Amino acid sequence: MAGIGTAAEQQEDRIRGRARGTAPAPLSVLDLAPVGAGYTPGEALRTATELARRAEEWGYHRFWVAEHHGMPGVASSSPPVLIAHLAAATRTLRLGSGGVMLPNHAPLAVAEQFGLLHALHPGRIDLGLGRAPGTDPATARALRRGLGGEGADDFPQQLAELTAFLDGSFPPGHPYERIRAVPGLSADGGGRPPVWLLGSSGFSARLAGELGLPFAFAHHFSAANTVPALDLYRAAFRPSEVLDEPYAVIGVSAVAADSAAEALRLARSGGLSMLRLRRGSPGPLPTPEEAEAYPYSDLERDFLDDWLGNVVLGEPARVAEGLEELRKRTGAQELMVTSHVHGHEARIASYGMIAEAYGLTAG
Repeated sequence: MAGIGTAAEQQEDRIRGRARGTAPAPLSVLDLAPVGAGYTPGEALRTATELARRAEEWGYHRFWVAEHHGMPGVASSSPPVLIAHLAAATRTLRLGSGGVMLPNHAPLAVAEQFGLLHALHPGRIDLGLGRAPGTDPATARALRRGLGGEGADDFPQQLAELTAFLDGSFPPGHPYERIRAVPGLSADGGGRPPVWLLGSSGFSARLAGELGLPFAFAHHFSAANTVPALDLYRAAFRPSEVLDEPYAVIGVSAVAADSAAEALRLARSGGLSMLRLRRGSPGPLPTPEEAEAYPYSDLERDFLDDWLGNVVLGEPARVAEGLEELRKRTGAQELMVTSHVHGHEARIASYGMIAEAYGLTAG
């Protein structure tokens, strides 16, 4: 990708080459620093740090963290802060936001935060951007005090402003012409962090295509829209200084365990957590025992079954096969796995099993 810096460009070129060849596609991690029942946010964040170290050792390509607010079961409320910590704890792993919800922030602040991260860790930082609030309406209003009425509909304008701050490219006469994001575009040729667009529908897919940007789709909670959104992205794609051809990543829920029954038992925790979130009562990630004992109504059972139907789960070899089948079906160049299970040991073990079965190698 143009503007990332020579070493990172070469690394990303190798990854894209692998994705087009016969070798397994790159595999990455999406982590929410889940706070399980009986655990504290501090424990969840320490586990996220340990997971990032292990992911680097196992050969995962990226490790992204997502912005969420007001959710007792998610500790990753501030991606740039968490990314800085994870970058200090690792050496080569690419780290990024999956994503920063741009309507919650002033574009200049985001440009400064990620310009600083890139200056500290050149070639290792990705800036993934979303247009959803990542929270409920009241919390979104509290986050956006002083930002005016900007929201999801203003996303293209905010994105253009953020990019101009990163690149120092406001046109003559623009009110922000003399403003520079510091650190921004590196004077030493080190570039700036690449921008990705994230989405769960067609809006960001089309915009990413029109701008020639890489695109990450949230298959893990919007599976019915995955293929239509990726088709729209590819149809709208225009080559740019960033990409010559489309590059798509999909987020995938996946759980590996020693047996299919155990993987299903672990996965139910994430299903109940999503059910509670959808009905407006988020809480800590429930234990497998709580998820098994929960008195589901018929509608709730249907929701759980549908949700589990989009989780790639089972013994490690079966999960690896399922991931590859999904990659071929969607044409995604890269898969980003999230194992939303209770218990720090079970969560880390799931990622480790997947890495081994998928054939990842470090370096």
